[in-house]
Amino acid sequence: MTIGESTRSVSKVAAAATAAALVALLSILGTWAAQSYFATINRAEERAVASVKIVASHVSWIHQMGTQTARRIDDALRLTDLRFDGNIRDMDVATQGLPSGVQAYVVDAEGRTLYSTDPEIKPVNITDRDYFTAVRDGQIEYVSSLLISRLNGEQIFVFSRRIVREGRFMGAIMVSVPADITRPIWETVDLGGDYAISFVRDDGMLVARYPLPETTLDMSGYILFTKYLKEAPAGTYRAETSPMDGVRRVVAYRRVEGTPFIAVAAADYEFLIQPFRQTLVMLGLVAFIIIGGAAIAGWWILHLLRAQEQQSAQLAKALETNEMLLREIHHRVKNNLQSVMSLVRLQMRGSEGFEALSSRIKSMIAVHEQIYKHDAYAEIDAAGLIRAVVCSAISAHDAKFHVEFELQSAPVSADKATALALLVNEVVTNAIKYAYPDRDEGRLLVALTPSEEPGKSLLTISDEGVGFDASAVSSGTGTRLIDGSVRQLDGTYEIQSQAGTQFSATVTLV
Repeated sequence: MTIGESTRSVSKVAAAATAAALVALLSILGTWAAQSYFATINRAEERAVASVKIVASHVSWIHQMGTQTARRIDDALRLTDLRFDGNIRDMDVATQGLPSGVQAYVVDAEGRTLYSTDPEIKPVNITDRDYFTAVRDGQIEYVSSLLISRLNGEQIFVFSRRIVREGRFMGAIMVSVPADITRPIWETVDLGGDYAISFVRDDGMLVARYPLPETTLDMSGYILFTKYLKEAPAGTYRAETSPMDGVRRVVAYRRVEGTPFIAVAAADYEFLIQPFRQTLVMLGLVAFIIIGGAAIAGWWILHLLRAQEQQSAQLAKALETNEMLLREIHHRVKNNLQSVMSLVRLQMRGSEGFEALSSRIKSMIAVHEQIYKHDAYAEIDAAGLIRAVVCSAISAHDAKFHVEFELQSAPVSADKATALALLVNEVVTNAIKYAYPDRDEGRLLVALTPSEEPGKSLLTISDEGVGFDASAVSSGTGTRLIDGSVRQLDGTYEIQSQAGTQFSATVTLV
């Protein structure tokens, strides 16, 4: 792998790790945001539920006030002549304690006003109003939907009760309630923002709402009646668009027991969601800072990697140059040794010791040849070096030896390679010269195996020749060279003569 490829690989790993960390972080932030959103919605629903309970209790009170007032007036008129005589009589005694703005009326069977609590009463036609027609047609009690008063133009809703005397319809009692009676309830719940409270008749008709609506509303086809009330008498839901004003709200609803009403408290979704939006802004800011920091860190890492790549490229170029110079040096040393050998050949041919010196120089040449051929400047393969030295020695003496190699690859340092080459050359040269004096052909075994001593190797060179007499061996140049080479290799050796000669050396190669 080249330096550029290595840097690009590191860049990819760093980018992948950064991306994975960002994805994990954004996942955590996203989970946090989702949990914050659902927590905010849950709190909004809880506030709406608490508010609708307040609304329901007030609606129950309004219903009791309207129906009980009508019944009390009916009881008070039991012995009263209900025939119309053109005068409207006061009935304050029967309607004491009514809230401000609530008015009571009594009309005869023709819809003409007999009694009223309203000091500004004037004749109006109510025979087309549902609160009159309903009781005229047989209903005992009735409550109207939201109406516009024909007396003062304000929004009202009316409780009415049928008056029956001796089995005959004699008229109706009406309790008119202003729609803004819901304002104190609205102020009590205070859900914040554009919120609203209301109560609706169980047939879907709006009875009252605050803030006051611009018109009445039939909600029978709305999701509250088509879905939610069919599922449960109380609950919450999110209205994407209010049927009254189009505002998005969180709605809580509740059937008011003992009444024909459904109480509603609708919280402003956008107002209640503000805490979540603030959290979202904070999370977005945190994510922006983290992503920005990661981007800056990534740019800086990339900058450092590129600088490192340039430095590595320069080092690689310098290393390549040094290797080329070392290769050239070893090549020149080899050539110089060959020149020296040529000079020796010219000067010493035929003289004693020429072949031994030539063989030793060749073994040194083999070391440098192995180094520059394989670009192995610190360590070279001992097996390859031994093979090259043995073949060189046999070729130099034109010996017809059958050589068996049992060489296991092992590194030898450049400092010890020359000593190993000289040692092998000297032992093999001795075998060529002395092992087979009566014939040209012979067998030679050269082996390199791991020694039993840790960190050492066992060099064995053996022949099947005539052997030698250890007492007759003189301490000549060859013997001194073997001793010196073994010492340089931090080893020991022994020579055995039995069915040939076997040289064994335990040496340290690195």
